[in-house]
Amino acid sequence: MSVKTISADSLRRMKDSDGLILQGCGGNLDEWVDGINEMLTKDGILLDGTRFHDCSTFEQDGVTCLLFPFAEDVKLDMGRLAMWRLQTHGNFGGTWLSDYVPNRLGGFVEEAQPASQKPDCPLIGQDGNIFNLIGVAARTLRENGMDQQAQEMRQRITESGDYYKALGIIGEYVNITSVDSGMEMELQ
Repeated sequence: MSVKTISADSLRRMKDSDGLILQGCGGNLDEWVDGINEMLTKDGILLDGTRFHDCSTFEQDGVTCLLFPFAEDVKLDMGRLAMWRLQTHGNFGGTWLSDYVPNRLGGFVEEAQPASQKPDCPLIGQDGNIFNLIGVAARTLRENGMDQQAQEMRQRITESGDYYKALGIIGEYVNITSVDSGMEMELQ
């Protein structure tokens, strides 16, 4: 299992999700996930042989945190998990995503920005090499004061491992326009 790295700010876009956040996780994060899964199974919290998967890590205030998302295929005894979280809070700093974001990150934001807030980015007609397209899109975001979004976009694309998914992710951050239309706009 591989723990993916996300930005703390990306948690703010998880409005319709919830999960368990553990704070102060050092060392090998895959071992943390395995250990927590074993502990919760032993304590009768994870049911029917299910385990937490697709876990994420993020840094906040110099602390490494892990997010264990509540997925539909993870069967939990929520009452026992709530008691476990309270009993182990001193060790793990456990909290819910739905509490962490409002209390530590300033609240949830809408997942997708309205098209009017995304800057235009002339990608159609560019060299189609994905690294070139990422560079052009990231530069456009930085030029529009969106440095964090540029970093987040790069991270998500790197994790996607798929050219077409990468194009979709770029489209979430910028309005993809044609190189030709950009030139026409400059000439007018």
